[in-house]
Amino acid sequence: MDSQADQLSAPGLGTTAVSTPPRTAAPAKPSTPAATVETSSDPPVNKMRRRIVWATVAGSLITFFLMFLRFFLPRSILEPSPTFKIGSPGDYALGVDTKWQQQYRIWVTRTSDRLFVIYAVCTHLGCTPDWKASENKFKCPCHGSGYDSEGINFEGPAPRPMDRAKVSLDAEGQIEVDIGTLYKWPKGETNEFDEEGAFIRV
Repeated sequence: MDSQADQLSAPGLGTTAVSTPPRTAAPAKPSTPAATVETSSDPPVNKMRRRIVWATVAGSLITFFLMFLRFFLPRSILEPSPTFKIGSPGDYALGVDTKWQQQYRIWVTRTSDRLFVIYAVCTHLGCTPDWKASENKFKCPCHGSGYDSEGINFEGPAPRPMDRAKVSLDAEGQIEVDIGTLYKWPKGETNEFDEEGAFIRV
C-alpha cells in the first residue's frame, strides 16, 4: 500500500495534480467623496431687515449723542427786537392808523400837535381791541372795554388807559418805536403820557 501511494504522489505517473487557484486581491471599494457643505447667500429679505435694524440703531445712537451735546449748550430764545422803525411822521394823517397792528401790535395816532403809538393791549385782561372807525373808538371783543381814539378808557371793565410805546426820531427823521419801554397812566397815579419819549411833536 505504501508503494501504491508513492506512485500516486510521484510526478509524471499519469495522475493529475490538484492545483489551487491563486488568490486574487479583493477589488478595492470605491472611495466615497467627502461631503461638501454648500453655502448659500442670505435672501434679499434678510439683508433688507439687517439694514433696517442697523439703520435704526445708528439713528438712535446719533439722536442720543446730539441730545447729550445739546445739554451742555447754552439755551437762548430768539425773540424779535422790541425796537423798530415805522416811517416818517409825514406818512401818517390825522387819526388812527392800524397798518402795524398785525406785525407789531401797535396803532399810530396823530393829533393836531402830537404823534404817539398806542400798544394794542387791553388793560383789563390783555386782549387786543378792535378799532371801530365808524364809532371813533377802540372796542375790546372780550369783555366790552371801550377806549377813545387816544386810548383813554371810558366804558367797560378796563381799569386804565392803554399804554403808549416810546417813540423818537432818528438822524434820518424816521420814527423809531420801542415797545420795550411803555408809558402808563394808572388810575389815581401820575400820567406819564406827557413825558418826553411818550410822543413826538408834529
